[in-house]
Amino acid sequence: MKKLIFALSTAILITSCFKKQTSVKEEQHVSADVLNEGISTQRLSRIDSMLSQSIEEDKVPGAVALISRNGKIVYHKAFGLADNASGKVLEKNAIFRIASQTKAITSTAVMMLWEEGKFGLEDPISKYIPEFGKPTLLQSFNEADSSFTTTPADKQITIRHLLTHTSGLGYGQIDSDPKFKKIYTKAGVTDLFTTKNISIEESVKILAKLPLHHNPGERFTYSESIDVLGYFIEIISGMPLDEFFKTRIFQPLGMEDTQFYLPESKYDRLVTVQTFENGQWVKFPITFYDTDYPKKGAKRFFSGGAGLTSTASDYAKFLNMYLNGGELNGKRLLSRTTVETILTNQIPYISEDITAVHGLAFGLVDKKKHELGGSGSEGTFEWGGYFNTQYFADPKENLIGILMKQTQRTKNDDTSVKFRVLVNAAIAD
Repeated sequence: MKKLIFALSTAILITSCFKKQTSVKEEQHVSADVLNEGISTQRLSRIDSMLSQSIEEDKVPGAVALISRNGKIVYHKAFGLADNASGKVLEKNAIFRIASQTKAITSTAVMMLWEEGKFGLEDPISKYIPEFGKPTLLQSFNEADSSFTTTPADKQITIRHLLTHTSGLGYGQIDSDPKFKKIYTKAGVTDLFTTKNISIEESVKILAKLPLHHNPGERFTYSESIDVLGYFIEIISGMPLDEFFKTRIFQPLGMEDTQFYLPESKYDRLVTVQTFENGQWVKFPITFYDTDYPKKGAKRFFSGGAGLTSTASDYAKFLNMYLNGGELNGKRLLSRTTVETILTNQIPYISEDITAVHGLAFGLVDKKKHELGGSGSEGTFEWGGYFNTQYFADPKENLIGILMKQTQRTKNDDTSVKFRVLVNAAIAD
C-alpha cells in the first residue's frame, strides 16, 4: 500500500511539473536517481515556477536550465521560445553564444600546456609575442581625435597577469573607461565577436601596442587578456585555436556541440539574441557586431575570450571535469594538483591591495560571499557570458547550476540570482 501511495504521489508531482503556462520542453529527471543524489524534487519544481513566471512577465523570452549533482544530471529543462518572431520553441539541445564562458576553456588550455612544461606562469608574454615588449601607460588623451601620449609601464605583463585579469589591458567596446573604448576603436582592435575577415593574431598585435589602464599586477581590470592567451596557445601548440580546442578538450570530453562557428547542419539550433522593445521580444539589432556571427561572415576570428557557442549539457561536461579533479570518463585533461591551483584565489599572490577573488580560470566564492548566502560554498567557481548565460560549480557539494539565455539590454531579469538560490535550496541531504 505504501508503495502504491508513493507511486501515485510521484506521478502527481511529475504531472504538475509538466503542466505549463508557457512552453516548457523535455523532462526533468524526476526519479529515484534524483533523490539518491540528495536533491528534493519538490524544491526543483520551484525552478519551473520561477522561470515560467519570468517568461510570462517578459523578464526573459526563454531559458535552458541544467543542474548536475555528483556527476549526474538531475534537472534539464527548456522554457519559452528560442525566437519569438517565428514562435520557435526552445529545446534542451539549443545552441547558445556563451561569450565569456569561453574564457575558462581558454585558460584550461593554457594550463594544459603549462603542465607540459612549455612555459612558466611568471614568463613575460613578450617572450612569445614580442609586440608586448614595451608596455606603456596612458598619459594624456585628446577627445577631439582620440590621439594619446604614453609613459613606460613599470614591469612586463606575465602569463599569470593575463590569466587573472591583472595585466592592465582594457576591453574596448565594453570598457569601463570611455577613453579606452575610443582608443581601441580607432586602432582597429576587434572586441568580442565579428563577421569580418580578421584573425586573432592580427587583433592581438594591434592591442599589444596600445597603452594599459595601469601597471601590470596593480589592479583587477576585466579585459581582452584571455584573447591574448588564445593567440598564445596557437604559438605554443603550433595549432589554430579552434583545432586545439577540438582535439585536446572537446573531443576527449564528448563536447560535440561546442565550437566557434556552426556548420550549416546546426544553424537551426542557434538561439536568437533578443531584446524587449515596445512590449515585445525582437531580434537584437546589429551594433558593433552582428549577432549572427556564429553562422555568417569570414568565420576566422577565434576569440579565446568570447567566441564559443555551446549547449548547457556540453558545458556541464567541462565543469564536471573540474569537479572530478581534471578527468572525465577516463579522459584526463589536467592533474588534480593543477586543478587545485586553478581553483585557488591568485590575487593575493599578485598584490595585497587588490580585493578581487579570481583563480587561474574562474571567479571564486570567498568566505564572505558564502556567508552572505545564495552563492554556494566557499570555493565555488563561477562566471557568465555577454548574452546572459551563467554557471557555477560547487566542489564541496559536487553541484553544478547552468542557466542559458540569449538576451541583451534587459532591465528586470532577475532569473540568474533566483536560479542560483533555488538550486542551492534544492539540496536535501
